[in-house]
Amino acid sequence: MLIEPWHWLILGLVLIILELFLTSFVSLSIGVAAIVVAALSWLLPFSWFFWLMVWLILSVIFTIIGFKFIKPYMQNRTTAGLGSGVIIGETGMIVQSPQADKLGKIRFSVPIFGADEWVCRSYQSAPLAVGDRAIVVDVIGNELLVESTKHQ
Repeated sequence: MLIEPWHWLILGLVLIILELFLTSFVSLSIGVAAIVVAALSWLLPFSWFFWLMVWLILSVIFTIIGFKFIKPYMQNRTTAGLGSGVIIGETGMIVQSPQADKLGKIRFSVPIFGADEWVCRSYQSAPLAVGDRAIVVDVIGNELLVESTKHQ
C-alpha cells in the first residue's frame, strides 16, 4: 500500500473543512496533524506505517494542546439570546431618578447584556433617589422595573 504525501494533504484539508460543520475542535487538530505529516513526508522518505504513527501521535498532542490552551479562549461569553430572567435580581445604583413622567437610569458594576447603564422605571411608583441601591424586579421591553433594596 502506497500513501503519497498528497493523500495526507487532502485528508487534512477535508478534516479542517469538516470542522466548520462540527465545531468540536477535534477534527481541526487531526486535520492540522495530517497537513504536518504531508509536509514532512514530502521531505523524508519513510514508510506509510511510520507516518501513520506520527499522525496519530501529533493528533493526540494537537488535540490536547487545543483543548487545554486554545479552546478556553474561544468560548462565547456573550449573553445574547438569554431571557430576561438573567437580569432579574441584579442590583445596581440609581444614577438618574425615575419620575412618574420620565424614565430614570440604573448603573450596574458589571455590564449586563453589554451595557452597564439601563433605563428604568420605579416598581409600584416607589420613590427612588440618585445614589439609592435598587434591584431589578421585572423587564418590560428594554426598560427595567426596579425597587429600592431598602424595601426588601
